[in-house]
Amino acid sequence: MKFTISSTALLARLQSVSRVIASKNAISILDNILFELNAGKLKVTASDSETTMETYIDVNESDCDGAFTVSGKSILDVLREIPEQPISIEVNTETFEMKVNYMNGVLSLVGQNPLEYPKTPEIVRDDQVVDIVIPAPVLLNGIAKTQFATDNNEFRATMNGIYFDLTGEDITFVASNGHILVRCKSNKVQSDGKSAFILPKKPALLMKNILPKEENDVKVTFNSRNAVFAMSDYVLTCRLTEGRYPNYNSVIPKNPTNKITIDRGTLLGALRRVSICSLQSGGLIRWTLGNPDFIKMSGQDFDFSFSGEETVPCSYDGVEMEIGFNSSFLIEMLQNMDSEQILIELVDQTRAGIITPLEQEADEDLLMLLTPMML
Repeated sequence: MKFTISSTALLARLQSVSRVIASKNAISILDNILFELNAGKLKVTASDSETTMETYIDVNESDCDGAFTVSGKSILDVLREIPEQPISIEVNTETFEMKVNYMNGVLSLVGQNPLEYPKTPEIVRDDQVVDIVIPAPVLLNGIAKTQFATDNNEFRATMNGIYFDLTGEDITFVASNGHILVRCKSNKVQSDGKSAFILPKKPALLMKNILPKEENDVKVTFNSRNAVFAMSDYVLTCRLTEGRYPNYNSVIPKNPTNKITIDRGTLLGALRRVSICSLQSGGLIRWTLGNPDFIKMSGQDFDFSFSGEETVPCSYDGVEMEIGFNSSFLIEMLQNMDSEQILIELVDQTRAGIITPLEQEADEDLLMLLTPMML
C-alpha cells in the first residue's frame, strides 16, 4: 500500500487526534494511531478505550486500500522534522513496516496489525437515542465557561464532568466542584423533550481545542452510555459519566438583597495583589461591606506575618457585613467572564454569592456561584 499526502496537513490532524492517547494504556496498541485508506480518503483514529477521535484527510494519490497502526509518538516525531512537502508513505501489509519517503531521504517505522485495534463504539438506534444540533460557538462557549469549575474528586465522578441539561426551550451547561458552580444557559438550542448527560472532562477539553476552527453546527447523538459529536473534520465518540447530577438549581440563593456593581478588571487586579498575603492561609480574603462607594478587601498570612488591604471602588446597595471568599476560586471565575461590569449578589455572610455579568450576551444567561469561607 502506498499513498502521497501533504506533510503539514497530516501533522496538523495527527496533533489533534493524538491528544486522546493516554500516557499509560492498559492495552499497548492504544499507544498507536490507526490509519485506514479507502477510496482516496485516509481515516485516522486515536483512542484511550473510553474516548475515540476520528478524522478524514484527502490523499493526493494512492495505489490501493489498506490499514495499519503505528506508534503515535513516533509518527509525530518524524513529521515534526519534515518541512511542508508531499510525502509518500509506503506500508508492507504483511509485516506492517512503514516507510516515509520525503524530498531528501526515507525513514522507516515498525507498525502493527490493525485488526488488533479496538473498534469504535457505535450507538444503537433505539428509543433512548437523542439527536440534537448545537452551533459550534454555543458548544465552545458552554464548555469554555464551565470546564474550569469541574471537580477532580474520584469519589464524586458525576461532578468531574460538564452537565448538559436539555429542554424544549434551551440548553444549560453546568459544572461544580462543591465550592463553585457555573451555569451557562443558551436558548439557541432546543430539543424535542427533556434529556441530559454528563460529558467527562477529557473529551470536553479535546473539543475545546478543536471547536475554535469549526464553522458548521455540531451534530450530537447520545444515549445513556455514549455520545458522538460529529464536526466538519472530526468525529469524537466518548463514554458518558454514569450517575445522577445534583440538583444545581436548588443551591442558588433566592432573592438576594445585597448587591455590588463593580468593574471586573479592577476587582481582579485587587484580588491578585491582596491574595499574595493570604496564600498560606487557604487564600481567604475578607470583604468588609457597608460603604456604598467601595469594598475593603484584606488578606493575612499568620505564619509569616504578611498582611494586605485594598479599597476597591464599587456601587454597593445593602447592609453592613463581613464575608470571606477564596481568592483563587474568585480569580479563576473572573478570568472566565467577559463582561466589563459584573453584579455580585449576597443574601448574608453564610450563603453563596451570585456573580453574573451586568449585561448578558445575546441569547445567553451566565451565572456563577461561590461558597463563602468561615472568618
